[in-house]
Amino acid sequence: MSDKTILIVDDDPKVRKTLRMTLQTDGYIVVEADDTASTLAAISAHKIDLVTLDLQLQVDDGFDIARQIRSFSQVPIIMLTGKGDVIDRVVGLELGADDYIIKPFHLREVLARVKSVLRRGRDAPSTDQQGAPPTEMLWFDGMQARLEQYELIGRDGNLVDLTSGDFKLLRVFLEHRKRALSRETLMDLIGGNNWAPLDRTIDNQVARLRKKIERDPALPRLIKTVRGIGYAFAGDVQTHSDKKPNTST
Repeated sequence: MSDKTILIVDDDPKVRKTLRMTLQTDGYIVVEADDTASTLAAISAHKIDLVTLDLQLQVDDGFDIARQIRSFSQVPIIMLTGKGDVIDRVVGLELGADDYIIKPFHLREVLARVKSVLRRGRDAPSTDQQGAPPTEMLWFDGMQARLEQYELIGRDGNLVDLTSGDFKLLRVFLEHRKRALSRETLMDLIGGNNWAPLDRTIDNQVARLRKKIERDPALPRLIKTVRGIGYAFAGDVQTHSDKKPNTST
């Protein structure tokens, strides 16, 4: 029996029932909501380990619900929607979605995605009683990434306005620096599985991140395009264990 609690956000009672029965059969505890108010109330009242969020609600906007959740919580979110447009996947990932499933879907697929997202969260490094992991803070090109806080301090000392999706992509680059990563690898590492190899989802995300961290986005020096492969983080990165963090401007 799993001790994980899944919050299903969907205004279709039949869909909620189907998902609930599938998840409960696999041992999960299930809580249900059908709008913004009941979603926030459920998160407040229960220890939610993952949210499945339908974007096509009749009254409230699913993206807005995700945005509100992300304003105070990093609970994993799997977005369920009938929309297959690239821009919806980009917006979902920018808002911090951990996965994205297009309707109609197979219940076994949903169950597999839930297990995968929960497993990624379980395997992620965390702070213990001995202190922070050695990569909690990283310095690069005059900026400081605070990984546990999902914060990036800019060259001017102020917080850089990054979405959860931006930060996930940045973290992947920092933790795999000096390595050429394919678009497929990048999407897998940031938790996006529903995408076509020829779409521009990851390219759009990289372009947005470059605008926020590059000194000149038109001539990027940190995130380099690797022709025929994908992208690589080319900047020098130092950890808090280094004697002198890179704070040069």
